[in-house]
Amino acid sequence: MEKATFAGGCFWCMVKPFDQFEGIEKVVSGYSGGHVENPTYEQVKTGTTGHLEVVEITFDPAVFSYEKLLDIYWQQIDPTDNEGQFQDRGEQYKPAIFVHNERQRQIAEQSRADLDASGRYKKPVNTEILDAAPFYTAEDYHQDYYKTNAEHYAEDRAQSGRDEFLEEVWQAEKAK
Repeated sequence: MEKATFAGGCFWCMVKPFDQFEGIEKVVSGYSGGHVENPTYEQVKTGTTGHLEVVEITFDPAVFSYEKLLDIYWQQIDPTDNEGQFQDRGEQYKPAIFVHNERQRQIAEQSRADLDASGRYKKPVNTEILDAAPFYTAEDYHQDYYKTNAEHYAEDRAQSGRDEFLEEVWQAEKAK
């Protein structure tokens, strides 16, 4: 098993896209990249701990490749916006890829370069690729939020503007 760690704004919206494939063992909401040990949601949401909201994905690379994870990741975010994602603004919501080894770094860098060269976005793809940092699991009520609080999740997602943006950017891809 390997781990992949992605930041893409509110972690509630980052679980479901990955949580449905054979070869993905689990998707956990949490925090990474900051300077406070064992941060709480209340601390992270202030933007003062340096942490990003992330999902940590445990996967079997023989069944589901890191490249496929990246393909899904790019289709969940605005990779040109390093000041947050959609309605969630601030350092703690910026997109980033935390790599766990040199192979992941090389794949992520190539994937980012390919996406930037694709011309899909009017602005440069500037999502950071960072070394994996300590991961702290978020509080229980954040885990599998799309399942445990389906109504609130749907309302929050609808208000965020995420789906409209993603539909516009990726609609040609979905038509294929």
